[in-house]
Formats: sequence, C-alpha cells, structure tokens
Amino acid sequence: MRVALINPDWHFEGSIYFGCREPHLPLEYGYAGQLLQAAGHETVLIDGQMDRLSTDAIIARVAQFAPDYTVITTAPSYLFWRCAPPELRVPKQLLKALKTAAGISVLIGPHVSTTPRAALQKVNADVGIIGEPEEILLQLVGTPPARWSDIASICYRLKGDIIVQGGPHQSDMAELPVLVWSRDTIQKHQHHHHRFDTRPEAPGAEMEVSRGCPYHCTFCAKENFRTDYRKRPVTKVLQEMDGLIEAGACYFYFIDEIFLPDKELLTGVSDRKVKFGVQTRIDLWKPEMLDLLGRAGCVSIEAGIESISEQGRDLLDKKCRLSTDELSERLIYAKQRVSFVQANLIECNVDAPETIEAWRDHLISNGVWANKPVPLFPYPGSPDYTRIWGAPDDLAWERAHEYYLHLYSKFSDVQDSRPLPLAELENVA
Repeated sequence: MRVALINPDWHFEGSIYFGCREPHLPLEYGYAGQLLQAAGHETVLIDGQMDRLSTDAIIARVAQFAPDYTVITTAPSYLFWRCAPPELRVPKQLLKALKTAAGISVLIGPHVSTTPRAALQKVNADVGIIGEPEEILLQLVGTPPARWSDIASICYRLKGDIIVQGGPHQSDMAELPVLVWSRDTIQKHQHHHHRFDTRPEAPGAEMEVSRGCPYHCTFCAKENFRTDYRKRPVTKVLQEMDGLIEAGACYFYFIDEIFLPDKELLTGVSDRKVKFGVQTRIDLWKPEMLDLLGRAGCVSIEAGIESISEQGRDLLDKKCRLSTDELSERLIYAKQRVSFVQANLIECNVDAPETIEAWRDHLISNGVWANKPVPLFPYPGSPDYTRIWGAPDDLAWERAHEYYLHLYSKFSDVQDSRPLPLAELENVA
C-alpha cells in the first residue's frame, strides 16, 4: 500500500491555541512511517508546516504520489496533542481540498481520540484512529475495509453511520523504532523549542524518552490517550540522539509529558556534549539529580507548579511532595545549574493576587521566570471536563470552548485578540 502522512500548514487566527507556532518534528509520523516501510508499504511524509506548503502544493504532492491511504493529524505534532487547537478548521479545509486525491482518508489526533464520532463527521474522513496511532495505522493499512470490524481503537463510516470500536490505544514505547530523520529534514528544523539562553546556531530536534504520566492532575487532558507512563529503552533514545547529532542537531527538546530523573539516561546524554530542554515537576528532583541534569547539558526547565498554595495544588490533585517554600528553594537551586528555569502557574481561583505577585517577584529576583496564572481550557479528556460535564460527548469541544470564552476576559499571552467561537472557526466554505 501507498500511504501519505500529512502535517498541514497550520494557522491559528482566532484560535485559543497557546502552543508554540513553530514547526516541530512530527514524531508520530516518524514512527508510523518506519513501521509501515518495514512491513513493505511505501510512504511519503508531506510536512506542510515545516516546508511552508500551500494547500495547492500539498495537493500536487499527494496527487503525484497517488496514495491508497492519506493520513491527516488534528494537532501540529504529538508535543501538542495535550493542548491542541480545539477547532478542526485546518484538517477540515485540507481534506476537503484533497478529497479526490486522498484515497482512503485517515484521521489521527486528540480530537478523534476523545470525540471520535464528532471528529470524523466534522472533517469528513473515512476512518479515524482512537489514541496513539503508530501501531493501529500499520494494522489498518494491512486490513481490507470489509474487515475493519476486526480492529480495535478505530472509528469508521459504514452504511451512513459511524461505527466506534474500542477505547484509546497506547503504543508500546519499548517496541517503537529508533527514529531516523534525513539530514535535509533536520537542517530545515532551526527552531530550538523552549530555549532562551542563546540564539540557535545549528538545528534542533524533538525526542521522546517516555509517554504518559503517573499523575492525574485535574487539568491534564490524558484520559483519552497517554494515560499510562511508558519509558523507551535508554539504548534506543541514545541511538536516536546519535543519528540526530550526525544529521546536524545540537539541541534536543524532550517532549515527554513528564521528564523523570534517570541517572543512566542523563549520564549517556552527558557523554554526547549537547544541550537540551525538558518539562517536569521540580518536586521530583533531588539536589544531586539537578546537579547531574545541569552537567548533562540541560539549559531549559519548564516546571509545573500550578498553584502557590498547598490548597490550590490539592484542588488540582497535584500530589506535590514539597511545600511552597521548598518548591521555591528547589527552583532557585535548579536555576544555579540550568540557564533557564520556568515555574508555570495556572488560574485556580484560590490564591490571592498579591500573594502570587510576591511569590513571582521573589523567584524572578533569583533568576527563575514565573508566569502570571494562565486560564486553562477545560480540555475534553481531562478530569476537569469530566467533573463539570461528565464523559465527553459529540458536543464536548463546543461546550468547553463556549464555557472558556464565557468565563474569561483575558487569555494566554499569545492571543492577539479575543478568540472566535468554535462554530465560526470551523465554518469552512
């Protein structure tokens, strides 16, 4: 089979999306492509965002390849499945333009993982994968449509209806291949995600050490995929890093939902004399491991603090190991070893504004950046959403979006203007 893997040229006008706008390596397509090729299928990755391809240019490449299957994602990369644009405008526009050239259209991403029927209906795709897509895509491509009823974790059209089979799939991270990216691909990737200590002088790259998280914070959209914490073998991670170094990358961002202390991994990275960034919980790091993290080349830590009070953290079900004073001390200790340390706060409506500002001033005076509390979207698939409305249904994204716009007058700092209603964003002519 011939399979086209497409990342659209994303645009976010009017969206609440607060993820990074720069292109990132589509890791899920990297794994999927290598699995498909190993099974004898022919694939092409068309990255509209990385290559700044217009819709017409994407159509031309797809038509030239003449795929049996065309896969389109609903989030800019797996890094942003956890905070994807709520609207399906971009994939909907692209698939509408591609329809005659796409062959069987396959939808992947957080939307089809959470609200499969609604996502498939909106985008007008033929079949969707519920959860992490790499292994299920291989199974789907190797199975005739008449036998799709044998496959778990998919939804598909049948006789005017949409059939939903099984729950979200979680890939076996130990079995996924070592990703191999061409030098041309890496040379185009000049962005260093969440790096602020210097201007990039060579390409960057994204990698995974793990997926999932052992915690269940109320605001995290993890119930629809990536629920269980799963590590990749350190040998595979380091082998992948070596290939990226050979292709020209000098900075690595580990996109793990939570980067946990790992002496073997950090020692291996240290031997390679590179720089990297992580997102983690600072309460999981003891001083000696922060020492090793700094020696290994870490130059960026994004640490989820969320609330400056134990009451707020308990409300968010953080299960934090440290007091607020201890968190502050640990963040400052980390800053003495890592160039950039950020303490993330979210709006939880229990901490007094003046207390928050005093805490921020204290950290900032010690070199740690602490953002003002950010209002978070109640993503379908998060405990917050379930607490307010119950299990997500076909209108979950509309319900959450309307609630968010009604509740807040100020949004994230990447918003140029008030976001538009979801129906308006998705009204693709």
